[in-house]
Amino acid sequence: MMNKLIGLAILLIGMMLAVGAGATFRYYEADRSITVAIVADDNEFIDLTPAQPYAYLNNGKLTIEISTKNQKYNETLGFGRGLSPNTTYVFEHMFNVSNELWENNETDFPICVSISVPQNKGIEIFEGDWAGTSSTQLQFTVYHDTPVSVGMVFDTSNMGLGDQQVNMDIQAEAGACGS
Repeated sequence: MMNKLIGLAILLIGMMLAVGAGATFRYYEADRSITVAIVADDNEFIDLTPAQPYAYLNNGKLTIEISTKNQKYNETLGFGRGLSPNTTYVFEHMFNVSNELWENNETDFPICVSISVPQNKGIEIFEGDWAGTSSTQLQFTVYHDTPVSVGMVFDTSNMGLGDQQVNMDIQAEAGACGS
């Protein structure tokens, strides 16, 4: 009987130690200031820098504009006004994506960038030099001081005359793609 009481006491002591040692933090409250600089796409942590005259910054945002609305358009120089119907245009190096995160000061801190454009809108994207393939989805790893160039394909087949407008989605996540 005494052995059972000693065993039960040891069991209870062990359980109390286990529960006491496994306590989790519940609450903390403090007021701190947060300051965030909103800057143009070519000065942010993940830079989007125009590399072709058809790409420029409009109020700090990367804009692809192949029309007379482009701020670099100059009719007196005989520039074209847009793309021809039922044709395919390939523009290499339309813009660059670079990684300027502060974490790169301590170690190499890659980012995985995903870019997409809507399907069936006559626009596809590709990385670097044109190799004959493109897609509406693109994913690549960007290392510090190693910008990645993005090219674009415009297929105007079966499109009428007039302006066509779509949005491009760009997302970045910490780490190399596929890791």
